[in-house]
Amino acid sequence: MTLDQIDRQIINRLQDDLPMMNRPFQPLAEDLGITEAEVLDRVRAMKDAGVLTRFGPFFDAAAMGGAFCLCAMAVPEEKFEDVMTKVNAHPEVAHNYERKHQLNMWFVLACETPEGIGAMADVIEGETGLTVHQFPKLQEFYIGFRVAA
Repeated sequence: MTLDQIDRQIINRLQDDLPMMNRPFQPLAEDLGITEAEVLDRVRAMKDAGVLTRFGPFFDAAAMGGAFCLCAMAVPEEKFEDVMTKVNAHPEVAHNYERKHQLNMWFVLACETPEGIGAMADVIEGETGLTVHQFPKLQEFYIGFRVAA
């Protein structure tokens, strides 16, 4: 999919706050000089094409009493698919990706309580027989992503 200037503007604007209203895409459409339906069609097309992998709210789990933790595992190549399926079966796993490194599987645990992180890591270790290395957040950084319009 080739992104045009309007697609790029939509991507940039979706990372800002959408208004809390019945039709939050309407003001964006008006600003871009297109219809609300076109904004929605473009978002859907970018999601279908894999340009956008996720669209939804980002919740601060810690502010709600929960916790996030970056985790990694050293998974033998021949077991990677099986381990990935087991890890991804847990709703606490926010995302999972492969890296070219000794620790080749990385994922984020999002739990309702800080204690839930260790408990879920223990469950995954029990299911896979592999160590889950936990890398808790020490400091928060916000890195914005913008595409040139």
